Amino acid sequence: MKILLIEDELPAARQLTKLLMAQLPTCQILDTLDSVEGAVQWLRTFPAPDLVFMDIQIADGLSFDIFGQVEVNAPVVFTTAFDQYAVQAFKVNAVDYLLKPVDPEELSRSLDKIEKQKNKPVAFDYEVLHRFFKKETYKDRFLVKSGQQLAFLTAADIAFFRSSDGLTQAFTFSGKKHFVDNTLEELESLLDPRDFFRVSRGMTVRLNAIQKIHPHLNGRLKLETQPAAPDDVFVSRERVNEFKAWLGG
Repeated sequence: MKILLIEDELPAARQLTKLLMAQLPTCQILDTLDSVEGAVQWLRTFPAPDLVFMDIQIADGLSFDIFGQVEVNAPVVFTTAFDQYAVQAFKVNAVDYLLKPVDPEELSRSLDKIEKQKNKPVAFDYEVLHRFFKKETYKDRFLVKSGQQLAFLTAADIAFFRSSDGLTQAFTFSGKKHFVDNTLEELESLLDPRDFFRVSRGMTVRLNAIQKIHPHLNGRLKLETQPAAPDDVFVSRERVNEFKAWLGG
């Protein structure tokens, strides 16, 4: 069996090679690659291996990025240091995986599974896995003026953002108001959507600033926030269903 390793940690690559040689003495480790770029180039250049072991996080990104650039015509076993909760994503995608450090018995079971599925196509969605494991980065602080000085607010300090007279105001949980440079439209892509929701054209609210929710006229919802907003806060009728889904996680 000809095996390709995609792993950027040399000790882990050596250990996996040792385990594979112990269980498959006649196997051939074709190469050990440490990056998406290197893996794509290799797969474009050489015949497909019989099996590929891929670490999820490698030198220049996630190994899932490989599949968007080149066809991988071989069974794949992912190795990962992610916890058991995270790797549940693999189960719904029929992907085999091994937790690091790799256990010899788990490796043996994985190799048996690969052998039984030999010549059988396995359908799974790498895009789903990519979205699951990719760590999004969101803006976590804002530069503001405090008198004649500059200061910063953390996103966790901000209860809500309000647009008024063409300016964006950030209200902290302590009730202080500051002006930030970003528009509410820009903030929609900058803020973590698990924490903030744009309830209307003029208001974006943090989840834990919401104290009470009341049904209102014309299918809208009225919110009570802490601290209290300068004006009544409504969830527009068009956003009510999305808002309820957001509240439910």
